[in-house]
Amino acid sequence: MEGTVFAPALEGMKHVKSEEGEMLAMPFLDVCKLILPVIDKFGAAMALVKSDIGGNITRLENKYLSNPSEFHLLYSMVRVEIEAKTSKASSSCTNGLLWLTRAMDFLVELFRNLLEHPDWTMSQACSDSYSKTLKKWHGWLASSSFTLAMKLAPERKKFMDVVGGTGDIDLDIEKFCTTFSPLLEENHKFLASVGMDDLKAS
Repeated sequence: MEGTVFAPALEGMKHVKSEEGEMLAMPFLDVCKLILPVIDKFGAAMALVKSDIGGNITRLENKYLSNPSEFHLLYSMVRVEIEAKTSKASSSCTNGLLWLTRAMDFLVELFRNLLEHPDWTMSQACSDSYSKTLKKWHGWLASSSFTLAMKLAPERKKFMDVVGGTGDIDLDIEKFCTTFSPLLEENHKFLASVGMDDLKAS
């Protein structure tokens, strides 16, 4: 593998905004898709997260494909639902974008932990990032199944070797966190502006 597993996503992040600085639907979803191979390297510990992310990407992608010119910009999918008053439905694209963004927050936080706490085990890094990101939005059931899954996290050094490939893993993780964070923050700001950033899991 050329470079680290992050290399394709880092390349993709350069193209997620239009010249006017607006978030583009497909390029953003493509970046999220390119992060799935990274999640694969966690094995069973992240199976839940991966299926959740994959499901939300598919939901948003299908919406985009239903009318690529109308849904060229990511937030247009949400605006349509806000107007139709369907944004709070659990199967809405608004909900999909919210949970996709939250899952990505969790991953950014996790990789930041791996960078900043070389002495932490993978389970520690996972638990800490979970409590900082997803935990407050999860109900008891989701929270307990998540906590259980984290116990299956791979051994840290082995994981880092696998994701590192032939590239500089620390540098790419650093780039991933600093480049992706502001994009996710922008999603939250937009969702908050339409009153949809604080929905909890049922």
